[in-house]
Amino acid sequence: PRTQEHAVTALLNLSINESNKGTIVNAGAIPDIVDVLKNGSMEARENAAATLFSLSVIDENKVAIGAAGAIPALITLLCEGTPRGKKDAATAIFNLSIYQGNKARAVKAGIVTPLMRLLKDAGGGMVDEALAILAILASHPEGKTAIGQAEPIPVLVEVIRTGSPRNRENSAAVLWSLCTVDFEQLKLSKELGAEEALKELSENGTDRAKRKAGNILELLNQIEVGATVNT
Repeated sequence: PRTQEHAVTALLNLSINESNKGTIVNAGAIPDIVDVLKNGSMEARENAAATLFSLSVIDENKVAIGAAGAIPALITLLCEGTPRGKKDAATAIFNLSIYQGNKARAVKAGIVTPLMRLLKDAGGGMVDEALAILAILASHPEGKTAIGQAEPIPVLVEVIRTGSPRNRENSAAVLWSLCTVDFEQLKLSKELGAEEALKELSENGTDRAKRKAGNILELLNQIEVGATVNT
């Protein structure tokens, strides 16, 4: 086990150099790194996750790593790892999920439940990572459905109200994805006071956050117009 830890750590250190990434993958290393991620010691698993993150910077490697079965093992590490291991697993999942096919893999492997748990645990230090991954998954139909079933609206509205600029932006992006397809989520957002938080975000957020907040506010206005017409 100790030698395995050294080997995977050596691969991690080598993979940081751009010109080595292709050499490592061409040597057939991905399935073996995934095997260490599944079965190694905690230190070996965490360094395997960091290696996969490093290799996944190259687009075609995202496909190969997803196909090799890395994502369920990364989700397990996201739940079980040390704080460093959780961060390495999250950054690897984030990078892999940029490829559309891996979004579906992550959703099928049950990523949404642990992400929601991390998002609600403000003291756990993983809110940034959880929201960044949710924002990517929300652009996929299966991701949207799974997030919608996890009762996300209260925590998303709270982050829009009180979070960091980047987290407010990602929360607004997730909320927008959900509200465009599900009227109930839109209604609940209104009931929980999203409007006020979104107005503030539309004035003071990042450029992307301002756009998303404005889009959601338009949808919320349509509810009001509909209610007025009906009365």
